[in-house]
Amino acid sequence: MRPGSGSVLVLTLLAGLAAAGLARAQDAAPQACEVPPYLLSTESTLPKVAEAVKNARPLTVLVVGSRSSTILSSENSAYPARLQAALKEKLPSTPINLSVELQTGKTAEEVDVGLIKLVEAKRPTLVIWQTGTVDAMRSVDPDDFRGAVDEGVAALQNAGADVVLVNLQYSPRTETMISAPPYLDNMRVVAQQHNVPLFDRFAIMRHWNDAGDFDLFSTFHGTDMAKRVHACLGRALSKFVLDAARLDQAQQN
Repeated sequence: MRPGSGSVLVLTLLAGLAAAGLARAQDAAPQACEVPPYLLSTESTLPKVAEAVKNARPLTVLVVGSRSSTILSSENSAYPARLQAALKEKLPSTPINLSVELQTGKTAEEVDVGLIKLVEAKRPTLVIWQTGTVDAMRSVDPDDFRGAVDEGVAALQNAGADVVLVNLQYSPRTETMISAPPYLDNMRVVAQQHNVPLFDRFAIMRHWNDAGDFDLFSTFHGTDMAKRVHACLGRALSKFVLDAARLDQAQQN
């Protein structure tokens, strides 16, 4: 053994143990993932959701999402399942039925084609439509994107469902590769035109990243990180839905 090599080995082992201990502490520590109230408030309402809860009818939720709506081999940890769990906790006397329809790799225009069939098959009270990421990645013309989302929301409302729009997820690593603002702005415009709530997933995740709740820039996210982010998204989305339905505390818990 070369002189000093033993010290280097010990230091390396200690560094490894310290890193492992920190990782376990981070995994064990609860994520704060608080969301500023202004990001969870909306002037738009969900009257069908409110009516179902007030009349003790089942609340049927359909999530129309993409790859970021799920976690591979761990669907029960993805945000739709966490949303369902949070709603059941807050509305214990209301049956909560939730299903997910993944539209992986499809633009808003491509999703439009099958939206009505999905609604006819599921007959949801509430449709949560997550969109925008694929369009941004493909650089779809923002005006065409707005038109597709507009048509989709109108079709869902005409079919008798409440609608919540969910915009792109935030990733600091792709900010220079994907121009998100035009798609974020157009979703906001459509939401205002149709008076539907917009869950600003992009701004919420950016807040968590800036606040240090999650390091979304890291390339070593792993499944544990994904589960924590999805758990936080599910809780935040449940609060958002309940606020938009204008359900008072007496109707919750």
